[in-house]
Amino acid sequence: MIVSNVSFGCTKANSAWCVSSKDGHLEAAANRSLSPTGHLIVAVCLGFIGTLGFSNNLLVLALFCRFKVLRSPINLLLVNISVSDLLVCVVGTPFSFAASTQGRWLIGKTGCVWYGFINSCLGTVSLISLAVLSYERYCTMMGTTEADATNYKKIAMGILLSWGYSLLWTLPPLFGWSSYGPEGPGTTCSVNWYAKDANNISYIVCLFIFCLVIPFLVICYCYGKLLYAVKQVSGVNTGMGRTREQRVLLMVVTMVICFLLCWLPYGIVALLATFGKPGLITPEASIIPSLLAKTSTVVNPIIYIFMNKQFYRCFQTFVRCPNPSFTSSFRSTSKTTKPGQKSRKVETNNISIAVASMGRPSTFIQNRTNSNGEQGLSVKGSKPVVSLVAHYNG
Repeated sequence: MIVSNVSFGCTKANSAWCVSSKDGHLEAAANRSLSPTGHLIVAVCLGFIGTLGFSNNLLVLALFCRFKVLRSPINLLLVNISVSDLLVCVVGTPFSFAASTQGRWLIGKTGCVWYGFINSCLGTVSLISLAVLSYERYCTMMGTTEADATNYKKIAMGILLSWGYSLLWTLPPLFGWSSYGPEGPGTTCSVNWYAKDANNISYIVCLFIFCLVIPFLVICYCYGKLLYAVKQVSGVNTGMGRTREQRVLLMVVTMVICFLLCWLPYGIVALLATFGKPGLITPEASIIPSLLAKTSTVVNPIIYIFMNKQFYRCFQTFVRCPNPSFTSSFRSTSKTTKPGQKSRKVETNNISIAVASMGRPSTFIQNRTNSNGEQGLSVKGSKPVVSLVAHYNG
């Protein structure tokens, strides 16, 4: 994430513009450019990322529009993530792809500033939305709020928060607190990671803390609590509890690892470019984290959408003609859940189990006596989106 060290119209008819020495830019971009083969590899990677990201997120929006069962408040947050990722694939990736095919930036200084701003804004929207999603799941799971499939107000506030918070931290470079400019080999643009003055460093530090560290801590805390609650339930019913614990553990670990792989390298390299010696980060080293950050547009729909059974069932129905039994089962499951259903509690053997539903569909747990006369727990309907929270009353 080094800002390219040249200016438009300064040397050659290539990608960058000259920047004064007070910004710390003393080298020509031609000396910091990738080889033709390197540009070609980056272009191929951007082509795959842009195509897959666009397809995956467009499919998510198509499913949301096609199936009414998906139109619950919590799913609006998932749609918000897909919208921001889709916009990155539409208004961002094509320009960096075209620049990589030519080995130079193609749409001028104003285009570079616009590209840096819009991609930073949309990337931050996605990050904050992931944190808001984890917090909403935490609140529902812990019972601090009741699940209500008709209450869109809280989710709408979360969506507005993600966009407002993003604008709060990505508009300042347009008004003099840091700046946007070319990065790496000069075929993409972002925040000026390279300048060493106090104005720029203060912005980089704040951006790193408030737009990367804090969302990551919120995600870890909320999903850690969710996993702990599932572990508690695993002692109530070994079969169901262990299966749910393993599934939630896999989901949480996958989300945290992918979050770190996509965004942590970008943040670390940005800090090294800001605080390290000039020339410490090579163009090759700077472009890799940038590509990893862009892969979040591909990964997010897979983790947060297609690992969601509700979305996956709709996806199966969408891509193939289902058999009659599947269709009737799917429809009956959708109809059994009423929009106004809340969290429910069941008492059995001094154990209170709170069933937390994050929206449709809800889960009902009741006592059942087996052939041996023993009482146990059975689950009817579809499985909950969040988890079960058990409290011992003994």
